[in-house]
Amino acid sequence: MLDKNGIAKRIAQEVKDGYYVNLGIGIPTLVANFVREDISVEFQSENGVLGMGPFPFEGEEDADVINAGKQTITTLPGASFFDSATSFGMIRGKHVDLTILGAMEVAENGDIANWKIPGKMVKGMGGAMDLVASAENIIVAMMHTNKAGVSKLLKECTLPLTGVGCVKKIVTNLAVLEVTPEGFKLLERAPGVSVEEIAKATAGTLIVGGNIPEMNI
Repeated sequence: MLDKNGIAKRIAQEVKDGYYVNLGIGIPTLVANFVREDISVEFQSENGVLGMGPFPFEGEEDADVINAGKQTITTLPGASFFDSATSFGMIRGKHVDLTILGAMEVAENGDIANWKIPGKMVKGMGGAMDLVASAENIIVAMMHTNKAGVSKLLKECTLPLTGVGCVKKIVTNLAVLEVTPEGFKLLERAPGVSVEEIAKATAGTLIVGGNIPEMNI
């Protein structure tokens, strides 16, 4: 199975030349480290950055240059900084081609829960609800199960929803899946992972058709 960097590396294959991409907190922030060098991509962060680069090397961090998760980042030539109103104008105006988010749960119909666990203190929902309401192409980066081994890919979400029917594709440590009207369609397996293992770890409807290839990472 994949680690977090492996998930990010596989998702980076979904990023196309000329895309404007928003990276959510957690695993998605790693995607910028693995984008092909022969394509031009603009990474946007809702705290007001356009043109994010990979994470800085140790000792080269600038505490004033951070992403939405308060992690230090680098910027590429031509990068710009702006206020949150401008940032969310980009998001709500549908100027972002691809949104990559983490999630605590995803339902087989594309619902996503990624902002609140009942009883836990949270500062707020952040930009997630704006992103899922505005984006037309959403990929979720997540672990297939929680630490107890319970599936996070469900028939219905049990946590408060962030968005309804919005997720298009999911990349986990076990598989690549597409959200379809019939359920989670298995597209690829992580290296060394069997279809049976994926089926056992998926609580929602899993659609398996023909021979499922391993991820090419």
